Amino acid sequence: MPARSARTTPSRHPRRRSVRRAAAALVAATLAAAGLGATTAAAAGGGGGHPQPGAEAKAARAAAVLMDDYDPEKAWWPSSWWNSAVATETVIEYMQRTGDTGYLPQVDRTFERNKAPFPAGEMSSDEIWGNFTSRAIDDAGWWGLAWVQAYDLTGDQKYLDMAETIGEFMHGYWDTSTCGGGIWWNHERTYKNAVTNGLWVRLTAELHNRIDGDTQWLDRARTGWDWMQGSGMIDADGLVRDGLTDDCRSNGDTVWSYNQGLAIGGGIELYRATGDAEVLATARELADAGTTAPELVSDGILTEKCDVAGDCDDNAKQFKGIFVRYLDDLDDSLDDHPYRKFVDRQASSVWAHDRDGDDRLGLRWAGGSGTEKANVFDWRTQASALSALLANMPAE
Repeated sequence: MPARSARTTPSRHPRRRSVRRAAAALVAATLAAAGLGATTAAAAGGGGGHPQPGAEAKAARAAAVLMDDYDPEKAWWPSSWWNSAVATETVIEYMQRTGDTGYLPQVDRTFERNKAPFPAGEMSSDEIWGNFTSRAIDDAGWWGLAWVQAYDLTGDQKYLDMAETIGEFMHGYWDTSTCGGGIWWNHERTYKNAVTNGLWVRLTAELHNRIDGDTQWLDRARTGWDWMQGSGMIDADGLVRDGLTDDCRSNGDTVWSYNQGLAIGGGIELYRATGDAEVLATARELADAGTTAPELVSDGILTEKCDVAGDCDDNAKQFKGIFVRYLDDLDDSLDDHPYRKFVDRQASSVWAHDRDGDDRLGLRWAGGSGTEKANVFDWRTQASALSALLANMPAE
């Protein structure tokens, strides 16, 4: 396992802390004014809840196992570029939640080494153009979110500057000439989808909430949110479909948990920026759908379409952790904590049923052998399940 520095208390960025506290108070006032003191998603399992005994120790063990696969030379987890961005953000969140900042050197090493350009085949099948950008616009968005999180943890301006650079790069792919707006998924401009635009809304709102006096990023966040809500990608049941056809209609493709989670995450971050009760209500509707729909939940446990067969590709292995991260973010901001029992159920199931003898955490959070293949364990599934364990711990 990579060498770790001594345990210290993290220096959390005061703007982030004040934003979250102000948002929580604003949420309470909004709900009271609307007469909405309780969730509409009773099936999700509301109630206050609290960390399970030993939650921090479980998270620490899971983080250590994840870091066993970190390559200190190339400063990533081989061999997935965007997945490494999500894993980096997960490790940062672990440090925020626990106060154990022993992995800060690895985070900084990842930043300093991998901001450089790389030829195709070195860090991705695509050429990396520098500043964590490539032809895959969504990949850049994941790195942008990771560096905002690093800024929140450390207060180091270089991380926020990089996130803003990535945001400007993504903005170059906002195109009103096709489907009235939205960010293209790729440099070739062949597809507009939920993941890229969910990332865009979350990142732009995060940047606004951290840059004093900003109006530009807020305008972009609002425009992105409004466009996505009207794009047709969100169906009548509140489920986020994968993307749009060439004639700007929903393609009706698979409901993946990470798309649902990003839409929730974009909504709560934009609500922090604006106090718009309609945005908050929409975020809750998306969360209600995501915690009850059979497309995403089986017997109370998050389950991707590919989980049962065990044929999820390396991308899908990390989807559920992204969903629970943003569901927990919403829940932490609501006084009634309507999704707490759902979140806690995921953590309990992961530890009890989805863990092998080496404390590796697998693909199927409900455990079991599946219909075609045995459960899958690798660093991607580890990072995803670690997010469930972290959601079982108190936020700042």
